[in-house]
Amino acid sequence: MVKIGTKNSNADKPAKRILISQPKPESDKSPYFELERKYSVELIFHPFIKLEPILAKEFRKQKIDISQYSAVVFTSRNAIDHFFRLCEEMKTTISQDTKYFCITEAVALYLQKFILYRKRKVFYGADGTNKSMFDVIDKHKENEKFLYVCSEHQQDNEIVNWLKNNKCILHLAFMYRTISNDIKDVLKKDKYDLICFFTPSGVKSLFDNFPKFKQNGTLVGAFGCNTVKALEDAGFKLEIKAPVPQAPSMVSAIDKFLSASAKK
Repeated sequence: MVKIGTKNSNADKPAKRILISQPKPESDKSPYFELERKYSVELIFHPFIKLEPILAKEFRKQKIDISQYSAVVFTSRNAIDHFFRLCEEMKTTISQDTKYFCITEAVALYLQKFILYRKRKVFYGADGTNKSMFDVIDKHKENEKFLYVCSEHQQDNEIVNWLKNNKCILHLAFMYRTISNDIKDVLKKDKYDLICFFTPSGVKSLFDNFPKFKQNGTLVGAFGCNTVKALEDAGFKLEIKAPVPQAPSMVSAIDKFLSASAKK
């Protein structure tokens, strides 16, 4: 049984070693590194998951003609990457009138890497929750055919059920697979005061590696309502939740938390 932290660790004690369950940023200008300098903390980056692309040959078995869909739903940047990767592999032309519905503004802005960004065709939820995205979709769903881009076996059932219950024409497009990474050495070798999760798959990876994992006082942060739900369903107490109006990113949420801790 792996126990991280100590029984007495809590939100009143400063978080000095923080495990970020994502790859290390390539740029030295990442705001994560500013957190290290500002609060004299140590950030350790290690992805809890890895993605395996579903190639065009295999995707064709799903019998989906991407060009026939007028609206696409994205809940992550990874989904955007794999959508446009497959479109390129299959030489599929996307109409300039296609609408894109995104879970957060950050995901929506990532579309600028692939399309001419126009607000009249890019929509996102106000606060990063499924409900806020549903509110936006509800205003624009008439006469649209929705393609929900997701990982094989990792789609959000709440999104699927809402779209179906609200009589949206919907097809799921599996464009990549999410695989648990080997994180045993990372968690066995060192102790961390705070662990930050970004996807439900990251939570699954933790238990794939350590089925009997106990929080044992370790501080935990989560980005995205689905990640929050996965951790709370697993019995975790969360100290950091993002996005929220005062902290739209995980970096800003950690900054806010560390600032408050420093004042105690």
